[in-house]
Amino acid sequence: MQGYRAPRWLPGGNLQTIWPALFSTRFDGMPPAYRRERWTTPDGDFIDVDWQVDGAVGQAGARVNEQVNERVNQHVEGQNAELRRSASAPLLVLFHGLEGTSGSHYAQAFAHQARTLGWRYCVPHFRGCSGELNLAPRAYHSGDFEEIGWILGRLRAAHAGPVVAVGISLGGNALLRWAEEAGDTALATARAVCAVSSPVDLAASGQSIGRGFNRQVYTRMFLRSMKPRALRKLAQHPGLFDRERLVAARDLYEFDNVFTAPLHGFAGTDDYWQRGSAKPHLHRIRLPALVLNARNDPFVPAHSLPQAEPPGGHVTLWQPAHGGHVGFPGGRWPGHVMTLPEQVTGWLAQHI
Repeated sequence: MQGYRAPRWLPGGNLQTIWPALFSTRFDGMPPAYRRERWTTPDGDFIDVDWQVDGAVGQAGARVNEQVNERVNQHVEGQNAELRRSASAPLLVLFHGLEGTSGSHYAQAFAHQARTLGWRYCVPHFRGCSGELNLAPRAYHSGDFEEIGWILGRLRAAHAGPVVAVGISLGGNALLRWAEEAGDTALATARAVCAVSSPVDLAASGQSIGRGFNRQVYTRMFLRSMKPRALRKLAQHPGLFDRERLVAARDLYEFDNVFTAPLHGFAGTDDYWQRGSAKPHLHRIRLPALVLNARNDPFVPAHSLPQAEPPGGHVTLWQPAHGGHVGFPGGRWPGHVMTLPEQVTGWLAQHI
């Protein structure tokens, strides 16, 4: 992606963000199909994990997951031999971005690439993002490394083959925070990780999305779904936060001050953005990590990106001039978004 250039018919970071998400091709042939698992969290809540199930490999992968989770170790010829072969394939875990799902354009593109490679693929949904409100008086946030660690640990225990992970935007920052906190122990869980278009400096990105065109378009888009979900959470847990302040919030800073920060143990937005940012701790990462950001990303200002790879050789920076926010379109009109998963999985494959 270092040499990536956007198609000439799609100039600028905003167009390279919006058009791919709405119109560009995400897969060849049939769309990805998923089988959903519900996991009970350590605090009695739940998350939903979507596993790709598509064709012979996908169906075998689904059966393998059921077998492994139940620890059914039967050595039977034929069908079980096929299941064991699928179980040893790499598992690609994708952590979605703010308000994302397994149906997001990037999730479908990575699903297609995993299917092409013969890899298993799953998308764990952050709490409340799978279409059903979660139970606990909390949601998810950009620095939620404890949740990432629990999810990856459970997947590692259930899968025989290598595990790699990709985080998109918010999910990427949280994934990097997990790698930073895990330090030397991270390699026991995952072989490599990649963060795509992630706001590794949350304050800089929060300020950027709160100004001008970004405020009028992207901030409004996010708040349009985030506010109703927060109000449903308030109805579920009366008195959880100040309803009037949340309704009055006009940007993510105000929303985080009322909802995200206090619900997750932060003193306020400034404390959340400071403690949740991955950028200051990249030097603590001890497994192969790719940090990919387009320098024309409207959400993540170029000046806020890491300027040099930290010592140790664990972190690789890709910062192409073009691509927008999780866009990276390619091809002739209406374009496709297959270049991103092809390049990222190519890098990950080097570490499997």
